Amino acid sequence: MDLFTNIVTNVNDFIWTYILIALLLIVGIYFSFKTKFVQFRYIKEMFRLLGDNSNKKEGSISSFQAFCISTASRVGTGNIAGVAIAIALGGPGAVFWMWLIALIGSASSFIESTLAQIYKVKDKDSFRGGPAYYMEKGLKKRWLGVAFAILITICFGLIFNAVQSNTISVAFNNAFGFNKLFIGIIIAILTSLIIFGGVKRIAKVSEIIVPILATAYILVAFWVILTNISQLPSVFKLIFENAFGFKQVTAGGFGATVLYGVKRGLFSNEAGMGSAPNAAATADVSHPAKQGLIQTLGVFTDTLVICSCTAFIILLSGSYANSNLTGIELTQNALASHLGIFGTYFIALCILLFAFSSIVGNFYYGQSNIEFIKDNKSFLNIYRVLVIVMILFGSVTSVEIVWTLADISMGFMAILNLIAITLLSKFAFAALKDYTSQKKQGIKDPIFDPSTIPGLEGAECWEIDTDFKEII
Repeated sequence: MDLFTNIVTNVNDFIWTYILIALLLIVGIYFSFKTKFVQFRYIKEMFRLLGDNSNKKEGSISSFQAFCISTASRVGTGNIAGVAIAIALGGPGAVFWMWLIALIGSASSFIESTLAQIYKVKDKDSFRGGPAYYMEKGLKKRWLGVAFAILITICFGLIFNAVQSNTISVAFNNAFGFNKLFIGIIIAILTSLIIFGGVKRIAKVSEIIVPILATAYILVAFWVILTNISQLPSVFKLIFENAFGFKQVTAGGFGATVLYGVKRGLFSNEAGMGSAPNAAATADVSHPAKQGLIQTLGVFTDTLVICSCTAFIILLSGSYANSNLTGIELTQNALASHLGIFGTYFIALCILLFAFSSIVGNFYYGQSNIEFIKDNKSFLNIYRVLVIVMILFGSVTSVEIVWTLADISMGFMAILNLIAITLLSKFAFAALKDYTSQKKQGIKDPIFDPSTIPGLEGAECWEIDTDFKEII
């Protein structure tokens, strides 16, 4: 077991240290400049589109539902336990690098989600799509799409769900003394009841759970901040001093700060990883850029709001500096210092809802990509069983193993996806230009016509679906 752990750790360190961090930053900066910083210019439009269901057909998935599916996956363990791990191992400065990767990576999120919409396919009365689909239709490389589909199914459907169940079991064990396996069995049963219901039920569950749990957590965090408002300037000072190595808090110094900040930032917001596009593709919209903008908002919501809430709770408590705790236990301890034992119970409840919504969203990503490889009910049923098995495994295994495996699988996914969206980015740029042009012409609800984009092939849904064109 020690040999396996060492191999996994070394592979993980190599991928992140020498490849992924540089790739995330370079690609994100490139997209930011090419789109003229779309992530900042269109903030107002993002919020407007979130409530726009004017084009939604009966039985299809709305922009808001697609946003909730992706947010359900984003908003989870990474926001509460992941941030705590980043601070414990990388120091307060890791928070800055989480913010930076979100601001830069949000441009990558726009590109990948817009491409997912362009290359989506019809799935009965709804749609499906994602990196596997735009690799096949855009790059004309089905084998690459299959490779990605296998990676995301293993990464999200299996390993990430083990991470989620691990965090829930640890939190409830710490708060109430519940047996970890018992918690794992309960989660497995609840998951089984949902994952056999299909994407519509997943969308419905996510639409209800995500706003409630996110709002409750944010309100508690704001209360903590308000009651400690005088300490806030010193917390910001602490973050920025440690971000650039001016003060070394961790054994790894500046390198550890950047590494853990970027790792946990990507795990949390998934910008450029290739996961959110699977949800983005399901939305019924009149223009691909619409969903690209909405999914960009998801990155901001996840990291700049919810992750920041966790960071402030921990840093205002000072727990990270006086404890050997990490992960969910550190967050529980920090909130308990502000709110008493209620804080421990509240975090346990929050992580149950956060992580469970992530399990639901993660499952859908795997399902969509299995259907890409081969639409076979037997394969899906095997996948469902494996999801349940990994939930049980995650609930009783060590924290270190599941997080390291998650980092490796996430790293390979991100590398493959970032290369693909860079090669196809010209079509996303063109879609944004078309959307902007129509808005400038006074068209309130732009309509996408793939024939207006030179060289674009494979946008089959837009070519055969003439419903929107009749509006013009």
